Amino acid sequence: MQERPLGGIRVLDLTNVLAGPYCSYQLMLLGAEVVKIEVPGQGDLARQLGPDPELNRGGLGASFLAQNAGKKSVELDLKDAAGRAAFESMVQGADVLLENFRAGVLDRLGFGWPRLRELNPRLVYCAISGFGQTGPMSQAPAYDQIIQGLSGMMSVTGTKETAPLRVGFPVCDTVGGLAAALHICAALAGRSRTGEGTFLDVSMLEAAVSAMGWAVSNYLVSGVAPEPMGTQNATAAPSGTFEAADGPLNIAANRQQQFETLCGLLDRPDLVGDDRFADRERRKLHRDELTHELNLALRRRTAGEWEDVLGAAGVPAARVTDVPQAVRLDQLEHRGFFTDLPFPDGSGRTLRVAGNGVLHDGEALRPTAPPPLLGQQNAEREDLAARWNGREEDTVMTRREAP
Repeated sequence: MQERPLGGIRVLDLTNVLAGPYCSYQLMLLGAEVVKIEVPGQGDLARQLGPDPELNRGGLGASFLAQNAGKKSVELDLKDAAGRAAFESMVQGADVLLENFRAGVLDRLGFGWPRLRELNPRLVYCAISGFGQTGPMSQAPAYDQIIQGLSGMMSVTGTKETAPLRVGFPVCDTVGGLAAALHICAALAGRSRTGEGTFLDVSMLEAAVSAMGWAVSNYLVSGVAPEPMGTQNATAAPSGTFEAADGPLNIAANRQQQFETLCGLLDRPDLVGDDRFADRERRKLHRDELTHELNLALRRRTAGEWEDVLGAAGVPAARVTDVPQAVRLDQLEHRGFFTDLPFPDGSGRTLRVAGNGVLHDGEALRPTAPPPLLGQQNAEREDLAARWNGREEDTVMTRREAP
């Protein structure tokens, strides 16, 4: 693989918990040098989050370890004169500044966009917040679940009896982080032409509504409000979760040929000729009856067996796994999706972290170092700033001449 796409890019990361750290983790995997600026003695709140109380007490919560491999950590108090001066020096040499404070917090600290642009006209400044930097909700606090509920996402998750339900992982944080990473890369590409920096105002709410796709566009275009359908897909039938002999099986026979092939493999060719199931729209109207007939046939074999048989015939199908099963999938192992690193505390334990799902020239992008201890690079702060500002040689000479 050639040099990573963001090799040489320097990122100041002031973010906490997930949306921002997930964004900067993507940038790190792409080759950027990421320095976390953390509150002295406290650090990223995610250091205290996770299922292992001992790790949480040690500032290495699982939530932190998952998103911060390959980064550096420097403690700075932006309310302190020395901390502010050190921060300004790093800003002057940075390519990207990333934060996910509530709108206006960095401005009140004296580092709003006008001041940052004055310090570094080439800086790409990305602010991630729940609702964006402007508007009537810009000052409202927000976490992932708040965005899930307000975006309409929870209203279409579950069944008519159970909705609204929270999606089982922080999807809005993740989507917000991905949107930020995408636009940072775009801004860096634009800067290569114009030489000018950019202010990126990322709204998690807007990113979430955008990611909902058809659930939103069907209403905007056709006036049809989406409803929760549990494990079924509103756009086609049979498309959803069905019952194999040993557990659930997902099938997405969205095309007529796939439906006909499915019926043949289930020894139910009669379903193709049934007027209730003649075409996509008829099958959607009679979804429950079709599901009942398919389940009767599917219960003859296991989900794994049907996955092999249907997949080989071109009918999309797969088992429904839990997380422990999913992370052991041979496909992920083959692609090198996970990377094993030493635990940052020197305990000898192994830390396994996820990649980003993209191969570059056939290779997975991996972190080369474990997540940092709080303030692990404090002693290197001046060297980092000097290198970022092209003063590394001067710093080395000064040290050699010192008594």
